[in-house]
Amino acid sequence: MILKAILLQEESNLIPVDQLGQKLLKKIGISWNKKYRKQHGPLRKFLQLHSQLFLLSSDGSTVSLLKNCVLQAEFSFQRNDPQVFKTLTSESPGLNDRTSCPHWFDINDSKVQPIKEKDIEQQFQGRESAYMLFYRKSQLQRPPEARANPRYRVPCHLLNEMDAANIELQRKRAEYDSTNNEFELRLHVGPHYHFLNGALHPVSQTESVWDLSFDKRKTLGDLRQSVFQLLDFWEGDMVLSTAKCLPAGLHVYQTLDGDDLTLCEIEIADEEDIFVWNGVEVGGIQIPTGSDCEPLLLNVLHLATSSEGEKCQQLTESPQVFPSNAEVGSVFTALAIPVGAIFLSSTECTNEGWTAIPQEDWRKTFREQGLTNGSFVLIQDSSNSNNSLLTKQGEWITTVNETNWIQVKNLCQSESEEELVKIPATANTVVFDIRIKAIKELKLMKELAENSCLRPIDRDGKLLCPVPDHCTLKETELRIESSLGLCPGKAPTSSQLFLFFAVGSHIQPGTEMEIIVEETITVRDCLKIMLEKLGLPGDSWHLRKTDWCYEAGEPLHEEDATLKELMIYSGDTLLLIEGKLPPPLSEMLRFQGFLKVPIWWYQPHGCAGPWRSHQDQTNGPPPQGGVWGASATQGAPGDTYAEASLSYLGDIEISDDATLAELKSQAMTLPSVSEFFIPSPAFLRAWTVESKRPSRLLRINQQQLREYKLGRRTEICLEPLQKEENLGPQDVLLRIQRRLPGERAYGPPVDLVWDTALGWTASTLQRRVADCCSLPVEKIEIAKYFPEKFEWLPVSSWSQQTTKRKKKKKQENLQGAPYYLKDGDTIGIKNLLVEDDGDFSTDRDDAGKEKQKQLALGGRKSQEVLRGQSSSVVSGAELPGRPQRPEASLSIHVGSFR
Repeated sequence: MILKAILLQEESNLIPVDQLGQKLLKKIGISWNKKYRKQHGPLRKFLQLHSQLFLLSSDGSTVSLLKNCVLQAEFSFQRNDPQVFKTLTSESPGLNDRTSCPHWFDINDSKVQPIKEKDIEQQFQGRESAYMLFYRKSQLQRPPEARANPRYRVPCHLLNEMDAANIELQRKRAEYDSTNNEFELRLHVGPHYHFLNGALHPVSQTESVWDLSFDKRKTLGDLRQSVFQLLDFWEGDMVLSTAKCLPAGLHVYQTLDGDDLTLCEIEIADEEDIFVWNGVEVGGIQIPTGSDCEPLLLNVLHLATSSEGEKCQQLTESPQVFPSNAEVGSVFTALAIPVGAIFLSSTECTNEGWTAIPQEDWRKTFREQGLTNGSFVLIQDSSNSNNSLLTKQGEWITTVNETNWIQVKNLCQSESEEELVKIPATANTVVFDIRIKAIKELKLMKELAENSCLRPIDRDGKLLCPVPDHCTLKETELRIESSLGLCPGKAPTSSQLFLFFAVGSHIQPGTEMEIIVEETITVRDCLKIMLEKLGLPGDSWHLRKTDWCYEAGEPLHEEDATLKELMIYSGDTLLLIEGKLPPPLSEMLRFQGFLKVPIWWYQPHGCAGPWRSHQDQTNGPPPQGGVWGASATQGAPGDTYAEASLSYLGDIEISDDATLAELKSQAMTLPSVSEFFIPSPAFLRAWTVESKRPSRLLRINQQQLREYKLGRRTEICLEPLQKEENLGPQDVLLRIQRRLPGERAYGPPVDLVWDTALGWTASTLQRRVADCCSLPVEKIEIAKYFPEKFEWLPVSSWSQQTTKRKKKKKQENLQGAPYYLKDGDTIGIKNLLVEDDGDFSTDRDDAGKEKQKQLALGGRKSQEVLRGQSSSVVSGAELPGRPQRPEASLSIHVGSFR
């Protein structure tokens, strides 16, 4: 009764459900939930259950009284409570003449809602309203038999059409569910398999594998029941396990448990291999399962055995299957070969890639050694120590006479019958193999196998840096017939350095001392270790490198830097010079708060402006000094409009407390800049220079140079502007170039400032470019240019899922892979109204790619020529290869001959 009274007070008896609850609270002083929810449920549900009184809208947001209920309510109110009726009528003007007020509904596509007559004029006006249709209902009150009957008074032909459409829709849904949720399973029947050579193999291909189509929404128990029905001959327990076909054969992995779980929950994939067995054995043999014992098919190379049981000189290859958790040493047992040497290769049996396995690593598994299916294992019998099974010039060695020799001299100061032995070897023989054979032939103690190393001997008899055991002769750049010394002590590891050092600037041959240190040690700590080994007191010493004349070179100024950072390599000689190390000029400037910054002039060609020289307004010659030819920007496509150069202006010394504007002002005082007309520092844009290209944009003019964190070797280039520029922290400066219609070329570059406050997304960038070019967004295509590769990468939207369960999408960001968008990048624009192909490249891009291929091919050919020339030179021994050093001046001292 109270709800009816509230609705009668409203015009058209219509009110939102939320306001109905608020008016109820205001009228009776208590909310619906506290007084009526326990008995009648929620308010909206109560209104739905009493549809004979209340009419809810289709979306449940508004409620009104039915027409006949309004008249009944008025009569009931007037009879039972005339005062209430009088109040209602006084509060609701126009209630008595309701029959003259029609009900209006706004029908907008699928949304229907009531609307007041006074709002119709405002609702349907303006450019958004193309047309307006008026409908009138033939009968405002539906009869009782039409309630809950959506087919009431619908024509038969429409009912038949709807029924046919519903049947077709149900059929399509069934087909979609079947297609989307069914997948194929391959059932491998255990009784039709036998276990051979570490894997399962089918006895009969036709009966061993069965194909089954199954719904992945069903449970594992349903799958087991279907397999029972399919294999009607099965007797006993049935176990389902996942399997996989490997090169060695079929291998069983995990047993499927949990009959109440669906196939999706146990992560069964489409075309999965399922092995059906009793879970224990196949053909009376217990089957190993799991990924730990996965069988590996390896190619084993060893010397063939003749019919008399003797070893031949012919190498044979045989496939062998081993469990991945088996020890590497088990290969000797499988081949019935005595203990010897093992070499591994993950690629084909060529003359590269072989790795010797030390005897202490034989207990490691094949998986721990990184072997996979198809890897090669080379076995050398210890009784065949005079033969080398490795390759020579890409062909297999089949006889001993085809090998060369390495001379090994005994320098271990142990009593031995022989002082010099020759070990057969090739360019790919491992140093460890040579050392072990030398110890055996020299008849030395076996303890030296763990505490000895091989060191090259030069023409003067000096011992050089030890060579690592795991390297081949080719990797150490040692020539065949070189001389090596067998010395006590271990060779340095890959993270250690073997250094020579001496005291003073003049070195006498043979007076150097040796030391092994970590490459991560600092210069200061290395100096302390050398002083302790020499027994020298005091701290007034510093280290210097040796130049090419083996004299004292440049000092090591950065005492807190590591030897690796200063590019100190094994075999280098360091000199201990007395006296404290004076700081360099650059360090003195930096200690005093000053920077020495080289300034370059950067100007894209084809960009005219007031900064041109007064002497030449057309050609615009670069300022005097060195010139770097470079692309205009980080992404210039290489057209004639996009070329640019960096011209050296000079160096300036400035305090790191100075601002960027002060740096520009000081750079304008350089003599080379006087040729150009620059109104103020605001007409200059500053970039850092990396790899002869503008790199990082320095934005804020009033920011101190210290805050930019410029390094000691930072260089800056200045770009002239046509107007002042004030970039914000969210602004990104890009160079855009429009593709010329019908040509494989681009127009001149134009600066574009992109505000990334709305995100680094492809859609926001496309909108900004479209606005700049006055083109529709859907009619342009953009791409970023990578000048180092001469490639264009189209910019498009994408999404990335982080997890399979939560299905959360990672927001796209052009700052990350694969675009790495930053200031100065070039964006190519293609007008799809003119051309719709996906090619962004130019003729110069094709030429650049071809030139890169030729340079790469020429580099390989030159290396082969040098390798051939070096192999023809016969020498006793040479220095091991070092990384190429920078050029340095030479000092030649000529003595007096009088």
